[in-house]
Amino acid sequence: MVIAIIGVLVAMLLPAVQSAREAARQTQCRNNLKQYALAVANYHDQYQRLPPSTTVDLSVAATGNNAAWGVPGRVLPFLERANLADVVDLTQPWDGQSAIDGLRIPVFQCPSDEETARERDPGKGRPRLWPLSYGANMGTWFVYDPATGRPGNGCFVPNGSLRLRDVTDGASNTLLLAEVRVWQPYTRNGGPPSPTPPQSVDEAAAIAATGSQFKQTGHTEWADGRVHHTGFTTTLPPNTFVPCPVPNESLSCDYNSWQEGRDGAAGSPTYAFVTSRSAHAGRVTVALADGGARSVSETIDAPLWLSLGTRSGNEVVTEF
Repeated sequence: MVIAIIGVLVAMLLPAVQSAREAARQTQCRNNLKQYALAVANYHDQYQRLPPSTTVDLSVAATGNNAAWGVPGRVLPFLERANLADVVDLTQPWDGQSAIDGLRIPVFQCPSDEETARERDPGKGRPRLWPLSYGANMGTWFVYDPATGRPGNGCFVPNGSLRLRDVTDGASNTLLLAEVRVWQPYTRNGGPPSPTPPQSVDEAAAIAATGSQFKQTGHTEWADGRVHHTGFTTTLPPNTFVPCPVPNESLSCDYNSWQEGRDGAAGSPTYAFVTSRSAHAGRVTVALADGGARSVSETIDAPLWLSLGTRSGNEVVTEF
């Protein structure tokens, strides 16, 4: 009888304990985003500009996939990683730098996402990497056109020198960072059939099917500046499930039409839906351009979420 009573008590307490642990993890996740956002702000104070999403040498006919660093690598000195920043060369490809081999940076990882415990080993002597749970806002759909240098409408752009004053929609109405899922499936390098963003899940799935390559390694290379590794777009609301074009599997897909800057100025434009996703049920955690961090429901109105992704869209943003 005593054992039965104890069993009942444990069964009653377990959900409360799990709920308390998840609440603590959500708090830690929000703190991580605040630290990341503060690092971006400190970068801006020192260099008078936001860090570029990546850098592209348009004179190079065949830009290597791993040539340019993303936002996380550029803010290392402002995350108490100055010792690492001193031995990393941001002017050189990250995939030949042993200083980042096996380096795990906890502030870049959501404690609720168990998949962050999987290290990425790309092979061929390249450094092993840990995945990244937080993406930089690279706009609503269009990301970059190497032929003209035209950037997207987010806070971070290739070869960019945007300033916070360019966020004319208001820092409290514009996303800076948001949660993403690690080891995210995606397709790339094909299409899209139109520069018009998808208006539905079915349209997004059809666009994803145009990608010539299918990967399950999105957001696993924190050093890489391309949108499918260190960014997100607001094309689709948080946690939207887009079926991947993979038979007999139920996977939610992202999409990047062309890796930014690959093939130099002769490369194709980049359009992407890289959706904010979270291990926290029903919501995602975000950081705004004013440095504030908060949770956003996955049921947020789609046009409102889209408008939060633009730095200067002149939208009227209501309470969210």
